[in-house]
Amino acid sequence: MISYEEFKARSSFEKQELLAFAYGRLVEQPPKHFVARLPTPPMLMVDRVLEISAKKSRGRIVAERDVNLDDWFFQCHFENDPVQPGCLGLDGIWQLLGFYCNWRGGLGSGRALGCGEVEFSGQIRPHDRVIRYEIDVRRFTEFASAGASMVIGDARLLVDGEEIYTVAGARVGLFREIAYPDYPLPSKHSRGGRMER
Repeated sequence: MISYEEFKARSSFEKQELLAFAYGRLVEQPPKHFVARLPTPPMLMVDRVLEISAKKSRGRIVAERDVNLDDWFFQCHFENDPVQPGCLGLDGIWQLLGFYCNWRGGLGSGRALGCGEVEFSGQIRPHDRVIRYEIDVRRFTEFASAGASMVIGDARLLVDGEEIYTVAGARVGLFREIAYPDYPLPSKHSRGGRMER
């Protein structure tokens, strides 16, 4: 475990640290409302963060994921034509932007808010080796009165060095008081629907 100040000072993260973050065990004695998580496997789409940096409201994230011959999605998408779903690459970008919000000091539960234009110009197959995410953070903002924060970024996704996806204006927010820690029991946050703006 590391302290909250150490977490915010880091410029890279290894796989075991990202897994610890996903399970809520990376940061010791975190501040109140530090509840955001990365998804746990098999939904976690990142193996390591090579670079994470900030300069005023802007920043950068570079991360990687190893492609595995037996990844779960190759077993069902599609029979006799295995390919990683494009939406999982987009989700990896959202996961990294949510992680960036936490790293910058944002508090609350992370939620993808959308994106602008998405373009797929290639695919990820079982014998590829490494997916690389390169995200330029255009803006990180904290809304103190609302207890929320938001990040907007443009991203490139490469497989074995070739650019295959571009995403403009991907957005993620952190929101307080929406976590559902008592799952699967019914409670205040056990149902979805439109969130208040």
